[in-house]
Amino acid sequence: MNVSDKIAIITGSGRGLGKAIALKLAEFGANIVVCDIDIDGANAVAEEIKTLGNDAIAIKLDVTNKESINNLLKISMSKFKKVDILVNNAGVLAAPGWETRDRPDEVDWDFIYSVNVKGVAFTSEIISSEMKQNRSGSIVNISSVAGRLATLTSIPYGVSKAGIINLTQAHALELAPYNINVNAVCPGMIWTDMWNRIATQWLHTPNKISQGANDQQEVFKKAIQARTPLGREQTPEDIANAVTFLASDAAINITGQALNVNGGSHMH
Repeated sequence: MNVSDKIAIITGSGRGLGKAIALKLAEFGANIVVCDIDIDGANAVAEEIKTLGNDAIAIKLDVTNKESINNLLKISMSKFKKVDILVNNAGVLAAPGWETRDRPDEVDWDFIYSVNVKGVAFTSEIISSEMKQNRSGSIVNISSVAGRLATLTSIPYGVSKAGIINLTQAHALELAPYNINVNAVCPGMIWTDMWNRIATQWLHTPNKISQGANDQQEVFKKAIQARTPLGREQTPEDIANAVTFLASDAAINITGQALNVNGGSHMH
């Protein structure tokens, strides 16, 4: 999975899964553009990457704002002169306060769609304009197992992640003449801030899995046992490994695919 000397932009990489992806790509030789709406988190990750001997910069990014995305490309090109890899990782589960609502409301739908779908579409379109010039590049979108299966946890979230799979295929067709690969990774169950929010909501409105659980971690463990044939959670590093593979030359003839990394909870 050699990505030596490639320039990788990872959205939402100031913490969590995005941070793990940034560090993994750096481990395999890439120089990194860390971008996040949380610039302090992005700066911290960029500094950590530099300790590995790679070059990195941190840029504040709001994926719902085209001007912000254009600024990301402008600064990245000024620093590195090219872009080889884009990982669309930035995403949201719902609008603030979702955990206490019985059902998502219109604010949730609009907020999720603006980040998870339009944000991925706009970022890909703007960043790929530079990849087209070089007739080379790889885009990896982070979808979810929720995009494969109907879910009542957050209906608009599942719909948005299904949309990312379809968008991945559309962009794969559109960008193939420019030698740009576009794929997606569908993570399963990873203990993140997002899953903590899901567990909180399930404690607020108990279901078959969360019934009898005392805290969020117990809800998460019960969900893994109920839904995952391998019986273990996935980790950010699992997802980062899959992203690095798809972004590398080892995946040169893979495009328009959505790779499940979910312990067997959904087989496709």
